[in-house]
Amino acid sequence: MRNVLPLGPGACEICHTFIDPECYTRCLRCARDVQYLDAVVPITYSLHYEQMHTVLRGYKDGPLRDQMFMMARLAAILWRFLELHESCVARAAGVEGFDVVATVPPSTSQRDQVSNLRTLAGWCAPISDRLERLLEPTGDVVGRSFSTSRYRAVRPLVGERVLLLDDTWTAGGHAQSAGFTLKDNGGRAVALVAIGRHLQPAWTPAVPDGPTCAELWEGLPRVFDWVACAVHGR
Repeated sequence: MRNVLPLGPGACEICHTFIDPECYTRCLRCARDVQYLDAVVPITYSLHYEQMHTVLRGYKDGPLRDQMFMMARLAAILWRFLELHESCVARAAGVEGFDVVATVPPSTSQRDQVSNLRTLAGWCAPISDRLERLLEPTGDVVGRSFSTSRYRAVRPLVGERVLLLDDTWTAGGHAQSAGFTLKDNGGRAVALVAIGRHLQPAWTPAVPDGPTCAELWEGLPRVFDWVACAVHGR
């Protein structure tokens, strides 16, 4: 695990991925897409094929004997982070707290029936009594891009403040689609906590001759600081 960069030069002001500190405030995808989330807070970076990426893939797609092992560890990470930093996320979203907690569903009803993310979120004491299934996939959308018809709301929201959880932020299509639907159905504010912000190792944020994401990731402190978060840094 490596701490995510707080807002500032070199970090996308939306998703906290690496960017060229001299030219941009947002990565290409966040600059292009409409934003429906009031705050995006990744817990750690997830470099492709490194340990965190392997766990985030394996907890839902790996052998069944390994899934519970990985889910318990991801639940522990989410539990500890939210215990320390849920109030930080709320402030970043401009609210005093969250009324309800939900997870970003997959895109198919079959995968949504048994959601390992929803299960492990239910193990987390700071949020377990507020966890609800607020969204379900329509099944009408393929691919990973943003769509206003990817999800439907399970019930109306009456000015409620929603903490949305996801395992991985790659391009943000699923999370932004979820944010749209929650707000379109009455949500007052929606903030996202993602366990891992995915990084492609060979990508150079400052093209063509800048350091790669893998090199920038290697330059981060190797000891994860639980007191730090992407909202306020250290």
